[in-house]
Amino acid sequence: MPSRDGHVQAGPESSRRNAIAGAFLRLAVIALLVGGQATGSPGFGLTGDRLAITALTTAIAVTLSLMVVIRLRPILPGRWNDGPAEAVLIGLTIVAAIALDMVSDSSPAVAVLMFAVGAAAVRHPLSWSLPLLLLALAGLGSSVAGLLPPPLTPEAQQRDLSLCVSICVVFAVAFAIRQRRAATAAQAGEAVLAERARIAREIHDILAHSLSAQIVHLEGARLLLRADRSQEALDRVERARELAKQGLDEARRAVAALRDDAQPLPAALDALAGEFRDATGRECAVVVSGHERRLPPETELAMIRTAQEAVTNVRRHAPGSPATVRLSFGDRTCELEVVNPPSDAPGTPGGGYGLVGMRERAELLGGTLEAGETEDGFLVRLRVPA
Repeated sequence: MPSRDGHVQAGPESSRRNAIAGAFLRLAVIALLVGGQATGSPGFGLTGDRLAITALTTAIAVTLSLMVVIRLRPILPGRWNDGPAEAVLIGLTIVAAIALDMVSDSSPAVAVLMFAVGAAAVRHPLSWSLPLLLLALAGLGSSVAGLLPPPLTPEAQQRDLSLCVSICVVFAVAFAIRQRRAATAAQAGEAVLAERARIAREIHDILAHSLSAQIVHLEGARLLLRADRSQEALDRVERARELAKQGLDEARRAVAALRDDAQPLPAALDALAGEFRDATGRECAVVVSGHERRLPPETELAMIRTAQEAVTNVRRHAPGSPATVRLSFGDRTCELEVVNPPSDAPGTPGGGYGLVGMRERAELLGGTLEAGETEDGFLVRLRVPA
């Protein structure tokens, strides 16, 4: 998840790996700098230019070492706000690297300068990294313009001018990497929010359907008991009990789907058909065609909930009628059909709010839901991308 300043925040294990990798990278830069300056000309010493080279190399090594400590802090207990401190250390490193390059004219100092500019762009927001880039360009530009002693030869001025362009390229690439990471983190954050919304929707559907119906039945039982109609009140209590059991089963099914440990879709439909047969004594056939495979959890859950709602509607509105559940796996879509022939027995009237909810769920997945009378009876068809 991105933080307020745009940093990408990872989990504890990922943060630990990133911190260790960053620390090793800085230690490698220190080793490159010290090794290159020690073996190059004029090398280390305690007089003249050698003393300046020794002092500047030591200063750069110290600042990079402090950056290593800051980099390793995420894996230590406690929390710190080390952003400003690291930015200051990068600024000191840039100044020391420019001074070292002026004294020794060495490639290790240039490598450290580019590393510092790139680290600033990757690790810090633009409000901090851009001034550090301008600091590096100002130092090199002053040298090119002859504002800093000693005066440079035309060849050295051309070299420093090319170095300014290279630093700008490094900064642009590093900033693009930072933006890419921020975009990836934003997408991950949106996925988390979408998952939370999906969980909230599942919980709402279960509670709205199960608890509201239980309240209605229990309120009716209370009124019947006051009227001394105990047998009718007992029937209402039994219905409320059955609704509570169904709601618990739905909650378990939803939790299993959200945890990615749900049954495969054909097995879940077989279980639903078995419940229909046990409750009604009527046949409920399940026909599966196409290449069977697992679908995304939210897709499988939507199809199960649609089949459950359709089969429940058969029991309510067409009592005594059998049902057929067809599941078809296609290359690009997956289709679910629940069909039942007309029933001679009168059913319980309903407002169809369950089908409205299933249609909304299908639209959220980019699919469609159709429901209505056909020649074979009543048909519910759900088609979703697969």
